[in-house]
Amino acid sequence: MYEGVHAVPDGEGTVARFAATAADYGFDGIVVRNHGDSRAEFDAERVSDAYDVDVVDGLEIRADNPSQASGHVGNFRPKTTILLLHGGTNKLNRFAVEEERIDVLAHPMRGRGDFNHVLAKAAAEHGVRVEFNLSRILRADGGPRVQAIQDLRKLRELVVKYGAPFVVSGDPTSHLHLRGPRELKAVGEVVGFSPEQIEDGLREWGRLAERNRTIRSDDFIAPGVKRGRYEEDD
Repeated sequence: MYEGVHAVPDGEGTVARFAATAADYGFDGIVVRNHGDSRAEFDAERVSDAYDVDVVDGLEIRADNPSQASGHVGNFRPKTTILLLHGGTNKLNRFAVEEERIDVLAHPMRGRGDFNHVLAKAAAEHGVRVEFNLSRILRADGGPRVQAIQDLRKLRELVVKYGAPFVVSGDPTSHLHLRGPRELKAVGEVVGFSPEQIEDGLREWGRLAERNRTIRSDDFIAPGVKRGRYEEDD
């Protein structure tokens, strides 16, 4: 199981600190999902070896509109293993689920964002993962927390009904915000998920990383096809 984190300078903890805490909590890996204008500098292999967790380089695009987001996708897609789009407006949410180069639509219900059956169908068709971001439930209270629960319940109904892929995250910006899989499963039950569904959403980060690393490798030619012993470049 993996967790997506915002490290320094986007958050308050270093990648190493997140990795150490994640290892203590039983995670298999972390995805460093800093925004494009606040990228973290780290040696993924060194940190991974030190703490025995997989460290995945990710990036969360933040844009004002779909046109700007499209430019960022073209720029960042070749440079990162997992690419997310910072959702939260209807136009950006729609752009994300229709863009196959984007791996994850992050927190679509935040801000003025909404999600409907059209977007759920598009996410399923294009293989874009919808994020169930549990941060507001974990770290807010009162009205904002109630609203977050209602938003994610609606999102869950749509994602499950139309078979859209999804990931789960507590979206920590500090190692103190990290919660173990057991706690995230308990929060997921409030939204209507089974523990197995939350676990599957945490594992999906790792499956994405494995798939994309394969695609970016020199041996990859096409889905199901790899460069063999006698295959040479033209």
